[in-house]
Amino acid sequence: MITALEVGFLYAVMALGVYLTYRVLDFPDLTVDGSFTTGAATTAVLIVGGTTPALALLAGTGAGVVAGFVTGALHAWGGINPLLAGILTQIGLWSVNLRIMGKANLPLLRHDTLFTPLREAGILGTWASVAILAAVALVGAVVLFWFLRTAFGVAIRATGDNQAMAASQGINTAWTKITGVALSNAMVAFCGGMVAQYQGYADISMGIGLVVAGLASVIVGQAIFGMSRLWQAILAALLGSVLYRLAIQVALDNGVNPNDMKLISALIVIAALLIPRWAPVRRWRMKRRAAVPPEPKVGQPA
Repeated sequence: MITALEVGFLYAVMALGVYLTYRVLDFPDLTVDGSFTTGAATTAVLIVGGTTPALALLAGTGAGVVAGFVTGALHAWGGINPLLAGILTQIGLWSVNLRIMGKANLPLLRHDTLFTPLREAGILGTWASVAILAAVALVGAVVLFWFLRTAFGVAIRATGDNQAMAASQGINTAWTKITGVALSNAMVAFCGGMVAQYQGYADISMGIGLVVAGLASVIVGQAIFGMSRLWQAILAALLGSVLYRLAIQVALDNGVNPNDMKLISALIVIAALLIPRWAPVRRWRMKRRAAVPPEPKVGQPA
């Protein structure tokens, strides 16, 4: 259970990145599968080359910004469908990631990482490490909440709510889309760099299917905890990552074949999408919404 919680909070930052594009920008970004590995590959290569783990992680995050910028630019400036733009970038990143690492798998077992002090102190795999990783995820959630309440963050939210209206108000929707997708992939790449250091290696296939995990985290979390207010939606995405990883761990502990995990992930997403439409659940959610007034729409007085 502790390992599942550690992994859940590790991947929570990735879930926040998916929330930014999927929910805030209404942008179905598939770059995630590639940018996650890009962050891991860049971080791992720099650590092997002697760079300090923190700086290597920062560089990996920057690589994610570049990946997201390419996807956003292909859509906003090139007029390419957002799904296709993400797919094109994701495919290109497969070769880029191989170029970065020089091979399909790059181990970090003989190099110091951000988790080395925790492992040497016997903290990794305990409730203390869970608390540390939860704090990191919570900081990410707070920063995202703060950013989305700034003037530019509100412009990004307005673009996702109604692009035509946002453009009529003088917002450069092309730039808000590009920036939003770049920031989303920065968080995904940051997560990739952290995961590479946590598990002790970077692998070319570590990002395959990750967008499904991200969507599962967002959808499951918001189906359970709601999303009527901004802070609630962000916190739900974070907690959804933890719940998703716990569900995976429960499935493995009950004899599910690890080869079936992708199928299990898809079924979790399907259940999270269909269950809220079930009549009793819809009535329960309507009662909850009536009890808690929704957050004012972007551009409306509070």
